[in-house]
Amino acid sequence: MFHAGYYITAELKVKDASKADVAKAALSVLCQRTLTESGCTIFTLHQDPNQPARFLLWERFDDEAAFRVHFESPHTKEYVERDLTEVVQYFQTELA
Repeated sequence: MFHAGYYITAELKVKDASKADVAKAALSVLCQRTLTESGCTIFTLHQDPNQPARFLLWERFDDEAAFRVHFESPHTKEYVERDLTEVVQYFQTELA
């Protein structure tokens, strides 16, 4: 089902909780566009039902190089420039 790769789990917090819906829409677009990157096979958005301003991104890239290229992509830079969220924490993991 899952294959070896560079897995990331990132927790994001919306900077202005009143903009949780705006952030969710922008993150959804980011997910769609990121999945078109050649080195990305998983990029899914999850929202905490008890804290709507808290999101998780589950990501899988072929390797660390593909992950780094992601941050140079126009759609990623566009999302970051909107300044809607901040990274609370992130983990890089491997399949056990």
